[in-house]
Amino acid sequence: MADYRLQIITQTRTVFDRMVESIVAPGGAGYLGVLAHHAPLLTTLGSGKLRVRERPGREFVFQVEGGFLEVSRNVATILADSLRLLSAPAGESIAGDEEDQG
Repeated sequence: MADYRLQIITQTRTVFDRMVESIVAPGGAGYLGVLAHHAPLLTTLGSGKLRVRERPGREFVFQVEGGFLEVSRNVATILADSLRLLSAPAGESIAGDEEDQG
C-alpha cells in the first residue's frame, strides 16, 4: 500500500511527522478515512479517536478534541485543539506523550 506524510500539530508543537498508510479521523460530519493520493480536502475535526496506521500491525490511537484536517499533494496535516495519545505500538513513544491542549 502507498504511503503519504502525516503531520499532527498542536498549538505548542509538532507531535507527529511520519509516513503513514492511512488515517481515520473524527470529521465534523462523521468519521472519514484518508489513503495515499486522496483528493484535496479541508474539514473540521470533532471529538473522537484518531487512528493512524503506519503499516499493518503498527497503529497509533489519539483522542482528539476539535481542530482541522487538510489533505493536499499527498500530505495530510492535522491542526488539533486538544490531543492525547491513547495507544502506540510496543516500544514506540511520541515526544511529549502528555495531553496537549491549547
